Amino acid sequence: MTHDPFAGAMPALTTPFHEDGSIDFETLRENVRRVEREGVHGVVPVGTTGESATMSHDEHVEVIEATVDAVDSIPVVAGSGSNNTQEALDLSRRAADAGADGLLLISPYYNTPEPAGMEEHFRTVADAVDLPQVIYNVPGRTGRNIAVETAEALASHDNIVGYKAASGDLNRVAEVIERTRHEAFAVLSGDDALTLPIMAMGGRGCISVSANVEPSRTSRMVDLALDDEFAAARELHYELGPLFRTLFVETNPIPVKEAQAIRGHMDATMRPPLSRMGDENRERLRAVLADLDEAEATDA
Repeated sequence: MTHDPFAGAMPALTTPFHEDGSIDFETLRENVRRVEREGVHGVVPVGTTGESATMSHDEHVEVIEATVDAVDSIPVVAGSGSNNTQEALDLSRRAADAGADGLLLISPYYNTPEPAGMEEHFRTVADAVDLPQVIYNVPGRTGRNIAVETAEALASHDNIVGYKAASGDLNRVAEVIERTRHEAFAVLSGDDALTLPIMAMGGRGCISVSANVEPSRTSRMVDLALDDEFAAARELHYELGPLFRTLFVETNPIPVKEAQAIRGHMDATMRPPLSRMGDENRERLRAVLADLDEAEATDA
């Protein structure tokens, strides 16, 4: 099957760290290769899940370079957003120079601009950096939604090709899809538990936390939905449902890094101020992963 550019299932990559807090580039590359082998359609480094807020700009670029070096044929959509337009522009230019195939731009956080300022922020980067760009609505992190009208206006820009939806508001997502469906524009779920409902309304995939842990099953679910095989996709949605929920019992990316540690893919070290997962939630997560392993063995 074929996919629209930057559609499908794309893990929002975690960033592995050594115990001293330095970036573990060898493990980063191994994880990128692993998720690509297991069928993801692209990778998204240095977003929220990648703990970009704790990185220097140089580290940010180094992670993008390492990711680009590790992939074989899938696109790298690099996080490059900021609440400072000039900083977002600088990071986006450096991401382009590092070899990124596209950009993910979170809406400005903390200073909560009005819709006119929000639109100008995204247009400034899109006008200056000739890469496909996905705008990212996550009001739980930023304090303000991207207005539906703003998303509609930006969808006409040649370099703005998608919208990552993580507001939890399906009515809002449906309206964005309705208003942009005639554009070459992909609405992507930013909430694993809502990926299938969003795709049923016309969404084109997800930028996913769960795809770090279950890249094959997450990608299969998305492929089935893109092929309008929703009965089969629904079975995978329910199979993965406990994981979707458990990956958010504590602040992302704490649970997903713990899950990767349980699976033997990386150490669960976080950079402060994030901390390791609590014991009770870790055991809950371990049980969910064991159930998934058992289901996979049964299916095989």
